[in-house]
Amino acid sequence: MMQMTNTVKQLLIINIIFFIGSQFVTNAYPLLSLYYPESNNFRVWQPITHMFMHAPMPNLMHIVFNMFALVSFGSALEHFWGPKKFIFFYISCGLGAALLHTGFNYFQIQQELHNAEYLNLSRDTINQILSVNFSDGDYFRKDLFLENIKPIFDKLGKSNELNVSSFDALFQAAMNFQTPSLGASGAIYGLLTAFAFMFPMAELGIMFIPIPIKAKYFVPGLIAVDLFLGFRGNSLFGAGGTGIAHFAHVGGALTGFIMMWYWKRNQFNKNRWN
Repeated sequence: MMQMTNTVKQLLIINIIFFIGSQFVTNAYPLLSLYYPESNNFRVWQPITHMFMHAPMPNLMHIVFNMFALVSFGSALEHFWGPKKFIFFYISCGLGAALLHTGFNYFQIQQELHNAEYLNLSRDTINQILSVNFSDGDYFRKDLFLENIKPIFDKLGKSNELNVSSFDALFQAAMNFQTPSLGASGAIYGLLTAFAFMFPMAELGIMFIPIPIKAKYFVPGLIAVDLFLGFRGNSLFGAGGTGIAHFAHVGGALTGFIMMWYWKRNQFNKNRWN
């Protein structure tokens, strides 16, 4: 394995500090994870800070897998690019992941609200409904959601208009609205894409596949499998409680691909930024 490079080492240390610190600082997760832009919990720094946050204890696999990939693939890329180009690429992929995740989240919320549009709710009322507290630890509860939105509908005189279909739609929209995104997975998928772009014939292995696979097949296959599992509510690489983390992964990979394609086209990838 290639020796760990300086910027990768610094990113590793920052991620570990964030992880350990967030276990002891009460408000770390709501302050630093990425929330939907219209949520009361959203802060302008979250598109950056969310990529240094990982699932809380006892879930260690999220940060372990991400940091293993950071060291394994990031060191090789920084060795050839230099630290400035590497950190620019890494942060850009993390932001690309956040952008696509938020965009798809917006699409999902609007699709759900479409099923309840017959209620003719104002934008302020919708935001009030989507912001009610209905979590019990790590779980969202339908009974709490109903209990907390009932006064809103009673005040509007629309309690009798709320049916099972529209209630379920509002419940799903509220879950998407309130569920944060966190983790370095988007940036990591960008690194994986760049590695496959630069070293397509490099043979890589994965723990449950004993046969080494060339990077040009391994990375697209990994992204495809993660995307497939993500639609089923699971995640192969970088699971961490977003519910739709697969679109953050795809966003990071897509950003990485676009940047690599642009750099190769302009022969920019041959220059170091030191």
